[in-house]
Amino acid sequence: MLLRLAAAFALLTMLAPGAGAVTSDCLAMAQSEARIVPAALAPDQVKLTYIGHSSFIIESPAGIRIVTDYSGNAGGIVPDAVTMNRAHSTHFTDYPDPAIENVLRGWNPDGGPVAHDLTIGDIRIRNVPTDIRGGMAGRIPDGNSIFIFDVAGLCIGHLGHLHHELSPGHLAMIGRLDIVMVPVDGGYTMAQVSMLEVLKSLKASIVIPMHYFGATTLARLTSTMEENFKLETSASPERIVSQYTLPPEPMLLVLTARKSG
Repeated sequence: MLLRLAAAFALLTMLAPGAGAVTSDCLAMAQSEARIVPAALAPDQVKLTYIGHSSFIIESPAGIRIVTDYSGNAGGIVPDAVTMNRAHSTHFTDYPDPAIENVLRGWNPDGGPVAHDLTIGDIRIRNVPTDIRGGMAGRIPDGNSIFIFDVAGLCIGHLGHLHHELSPGHLAMIGRLDIVMVPVDGGYTMAQVSMLEVLKSLKASIVIPMHYFGATTLARLTSTMEENFKLETSASPERIVSQYTLPPEPMLLVLTARKSG
C-alpha cells in the first residue's frame, strides 16, 4: 500500500506545473513569443517572394531578409534592410519603419549620385545609378538605382524604375547577373521592346517581371519575349533558387504577387 501511495505521489509531482523538464511542444509554442521565423535554406539557396508592384523579399541562407522598392509594405516582416527608388511614391517612403536598421535610398537627396556598397550578414548590396524622367524638369541624372545583391553564389539585380537603355559603362558596373527583376509596364518606365534590349544586354538566366498592371500587359510582354525566353508562370509568390538550378536557357518567370491579409 505504501509503495502504491509513493508511486502516485511521484506521478502527481511530475505532472505539476513547472515540475521537472517534461513540457509538451504545444504548450511551449503557446507560451513563446509570436514571431515570423525565416525558413531554413541550404547554403547555396536564396528565397525570392514577390510582395507586389516592384517589391520582393530576398532571403539568404543566414536568414537575412531584404525588401526591394519599399514603400511601407514589407510583407509582414521587419527586414534587415530595404531599398527604395524615387520615381513615384509607390517605390519609397519618407517614413520607414524605425525598426529597419538599413534604409538604402537609390538617390541622393542633396543631388548627385548615391553610392551603396555594404555587406549585411551573408548578402552584399551595391547600386548602379541611372537617370529618370523628371517631367517639366527633363531628365534627372542619377535619380534611380539598380540594386545588386550578391548572395549564395548568385548575383541578383533589381532594375528599379529604369527609364533608359544601359550604356557600356552601366553594364560594366553591373557585371554578370543570374537573376533580374524588371519593370514591364511599357509606359511609365520604358517600352517593352526597349526593355527587351536591356535584358538581352544583361544576359540573365532568370527574368522576373514586376511593375505591370494586369494580364493584358503580361500577355503583351510574353508575346514580345517569346522568341528569346522560355516562359514559366507560377501560381506561387515564392521561388527558391540556387546557382545549380539555374535554367540552361533564359527564362521569363512570372510569380503571382502575395495576397495581403
